[in-house]
Amino acid sequence: MTEIDAHRLVFRAMTLSDIPDIIEIEHEAFTCPWSEEAFVNELTNNHFARYMVMAYEKAVIGYGGMWTIMDEAHVTNIAVREIYRGMGLGERLLRELMKTALFFGSSKMTLEVRVTNDIAQGLYRKLGFEPSGIRPNYYSDNLEDALIMWAELKQGSDT
Repeated sequence: MTEIDAHRLVFRAMTLSDIPDIIEIEHEAFTCPWSEEAFVNELTNNHFARYMVMAYEKAVIGYGGMWTIMDEAHVTNIAVREIYRGMGLGERLLRELMKTALFFGSSKMTLEVRVTNDIAQGLYRKLGFEPSGIRPNYYSDNLEDALIMWAELKQGSDT
């Protein structure tokens, strides 16, 4: 595991020039990674999309995205480079997404997670997400169900 100084993490808006790094992280993290075209479309055509990167020493080591629509934020994806996992960086990244969602006027946030992904579910529960339903056959690679989770966002909280 690589050691990092968490005070040197930088959270910033994702740019088109970040996409090659994001694609690498996608392939490390997901069995059905998004394409370069999908990210280009999100950054250039989707007015609801908000994407950020987490950088360390100028290298992109994680990213997260969401759509902010009315008073709701829907997390589309969140991932950390494999060598940086298990260090609490996913939590840091999700907290930044939650702060950003509040900034854009969201009062609640939702996401889907594989029903078998206990590690991610544990993180989401820690940050106030609660299960609210199932999306049957949600994941195209194996038709696994997704657990739908929601959290209330609060101004001035530690989120």
